[in-house]
Amino acid sequence: MKKLLAAIAAGALLGAGAASLAKLPPAPPKTDAEKKAEADKAAATKAKEAADVTKAQDKAVANYKRNHAAMGKK
Repeated sequence: MKKLLAAIAAGALLGAGAASLAKLPPAPPKTDAEKKAEADKAAATKAKEAADVTKAQDKAVANYKRNHAAMGKK
């Protein structure tokens, strides 16, 4: 049993060592169309996140005002 575990551990170490030495080829360069599409997607994501933040802030302000009005504070 100990020999089996030792063999498995040794295999795992050798596999991890070989995997760390392997290198992937570099990615092909992006075309102008791919770069533009990526930039457009990033801009749309940024605009959506900004709209979400604004919506959350408006909701928090409305909640604050509603709760303070209910407590009789101004």
